[in-house]
Amino acid sequence: MNRETQRAELHKTIWKIANDLRGSVDGWDFKQYVLGFLFYRYISENLTAYLNAGEHAAGNVDFDYTKLPNADVDDPELVRGILAEKGFFVRPSELFTNVRARAPRDPNVNETLERAFRNIEASAIGTDAENDLKGLFDDMDVNSNKLGATVAKRNERLVKLLDAIGDLNLGNGAFSENKIDAFGDAYEYLMQMYASSAGKSGGEYYTPQEVSELLARITVVGKTSVNKVYDPACGSGSLLLKYRKVLGKDGVRQGYFGQEINLTTYNLCRINMFLHDVNYEHFDIAHGDTLVDPAHWDDEPFEAIVSNPPYSINWEGDANPLLITDQRYAPAGVLAPKSKADLAFTMHMLSWLAVNGTAAIVNFPGVLYRGGAEQKIRKYLIDNNYVDTVIQLPPDLFFGTTIATCIIVLKKSKGDNAVLFIDASAEFIRGGNKNALAETHQRRILDAFTLREDINHFAHLVENEAIAGNAYNLSVSSWVEAKDTREIIDITELNDRIAGIVARQAALREHIDSIVADLEGAEA
Repeated sequence: MNRETQRAELHKTIWKIANDLRGSVDGWDFKQYVLGFLFYRYISENLTAYLNAGEHAAGNVDFDYTKLPNADVDDPELVRGILAEKGFFVRPSELFTNVRARAPRDPNVNETLERAFRNIEASAIGTDAENDLKGLFDDMDVNSNKLGATVAKRNERLVKLLDAIGDLNLGNGAFSENKIDAFGDAYEYLMQMYASSAGKSGGEYYTPQEVSELLARITVVGKTSVNKVYDPACGSGSLLLKYRKVLGKDGVRQGYFGQEINLTTYNLCRINMFLHDVNYEHFDIAHGDTLVDPAHWDDEPFEAIVSNPPYSINWEGDANPLLITDQRYAPAGVLAPKSKADLAFTMHMLSWLAVNGTAAIVNFPGVLYRGGAEQKIRKYLIDNNYVDTVIQLPPDLFFGTTIATCIIVLKKSKGDNAVLFIDASAEFIRGGNKNALAETHQRRILDAFTLREDINHFAHLVENEAIAGNAYNLSVSSWVEAKDTREIIDITELNDRIAGIVARQAALREHIDSIVADLEGAEA
């Protein structure tokens, strides 16, 4: 069985587990348990592999952290050293594999799990990793009535969940890159499936992987590494983590930064970082409203920014008199409308973009052509030569909406005074109930983006002056001529065919008239 087949089988198994175990619990609610237990297993195995490898290298080849009594690791110096390296600590008795082994005979497995989760979070208190661990297990309430009406029923489901997650074939032996990839891939797959099932709410926290990869690649064209990457509406972190695939494990030198307003999704993002083996020192994910209370003033600027912010949401706008003086929004001289925060996110990202950086932002198409404050913001962006490219995406790519969205690419250091428009509206395949960007589609878009030249019916480079003369309209359909798919008709051939039809019609009429005359003569 090849790797792709194994991957498909694993995905099928994971989704079956998720559906079989949830019972009457809503799938969207139950995701916290499936994803949370997957994380619990990951950090347990990650820590065990780290400690075992250290002891084996020192010559203690029979050492197995899972077999130690808790008393053997009560040394504060030892624990401090582990925390400094990993950012968390799990006592042997509270490791996933040991809790699972005892669970069928543990009448209080809910309390055992709750204590283990609390102790894991508490282990980081007072360390640099405290904020990265704090509240990570809050959404996994093992005493919730959603799991069962009685303690016994809840524990029965928890035991099944421990067994199901423990039985997943996520790689054997050492904690290799392949094993890390398996955990991360399983987590991403589950989030994609939950997003698909959840519809609109799913789309608020998950960007399809092929779109995430396209955005990441756009921001690093010509580069093998970047200093820092940022997403101001990071959801579950899938966009940020695409840089590990695009640039490799060490391609982001100074870390992953993001902010998320939804508490549950914020927790999912931090878990996602750990599951992709991003050390706590290498990510800083904050909880809060980026537009009015941004968390990373001391970390900007960022060399690569990617985001799929929520479309046309409400925000304070001009109801808050302080925002018009905010250095992120003030340059445009106007704020995005209170009912449409899209360009507020755009202005925020532009403000925090490095001089040598690139930002790729998914936007609702209305921001490209609507009037009022949004037109004034577009005027600022065009007049100051910040808009590099606008890409029209196909419809029905994202969960929760069938609208054909677009990508706006921003740069502060361009080599021309023009905007490249790319019409990728036809670049998709149908997969299940959604459209998707195949690798060939991504490559065609990236090639056009890199080439930055006119391509018939696909790409057109337009001078900023021309855009200004057209009310700062950035709609791709206004600048890229659509291919004429109407059938080409040869008029001469058509006239000959019509003449032939008329001649045959005349001959047929004469023949019918002759028959009628013969019949009339016979009757006479």
